Amino acid sequence: MCRWLAYSGSPIRLEELLVKRDRSLIDQSLHSREGATPTNGDGFGVGWYEDGEPPRVYRSTHPAWNDRNLRELAAGISSHLFFAHIRASTGTAIQETNTHPFRHGRWLWMHNGLIREFPRLRRELVLAIDDSLFDSIEGTTDSETMFYLALTFGLEDDPVAAVERMVGLVEDTGRRHGVDNPIQMTIATTGGGSVYAFRYSSERESRSLYFSTRMDALRALHPESAELASLSDETRVVVSEPLGDLEGAWNAVPEAHVGIIQPGNDELRPFTPRP
Repeated sequence: MCRWLAYSGSPIRLEELLVKRDRSLIDQSLHSREGATPTNGDGFGVGWYEDGEPPRVYRSTHPAWNDRNLRELAAGISSHLFFAHIRASTGTAIQETNTHPFRHGRWLWMHNGLIREFPRLRRELVLAIDDSLFDSIEGTTDSETMFYLALTFGLEDDPVAAVERMVGLVEDTGRRHGVDNPIQMTIATTGGGSVYAFRYSSERESRSLYFSTRMDALRALHPESAELASLSDETRVVVSEPLGDLEGAWNAVPEAHVGIIQPGNDELRPFTPRP
């Protein structure tokens, strides 16, 4: 399916995670170890924030491993908050408007997974999107439909409740149409502040998702690392699969949970769809 990462913390160049790791996101586009497919070559995208500005996005249908522009971009841009996504299509067209992350106003959204039998459910789900948002839809994916449903249900005010309602609607719609296990997802979304990362599937066998250990605890494990010493305690990364094998660095997100990266203490709490 797809692989993604979300970074929040001290400003770093995008290439530090997209290119320079042993198991960087670009490496995972060819050699994913925990994905549904080892190759994720149906496009990529990055979205990043600069102080006080709406997010910028760069998206392409090229494979991430074969795009020189991505490497140039990643080497030249520093950000305290960015998303990156490599795509393996589940059936919708390979085109720029179908690549992640999706953007609406200050919000970014990316997804790994699928709505099963989406063509059968698409009309009913799309008609549930608020009229004021409908004209902003650019592509044809289940992922973008999920984003605009969450916006309809109040993503900008209460992201967790909005995604719970979105998933509840998808599951209810799917089951009424005879679709078993309608949704499979790991999702990241942000409005430029807190980052929300969800792991859930109807069958309770969700795709992999990991979060990095608190930076103060990780520095205590590896006091010799100059790189870790340069990062703030607030620095966190959420990834579809680990970017390397640093001891103690990565923790699996439990099944049916949402993690919230925010100033102060981060949260990890159960996720339950709302009917």
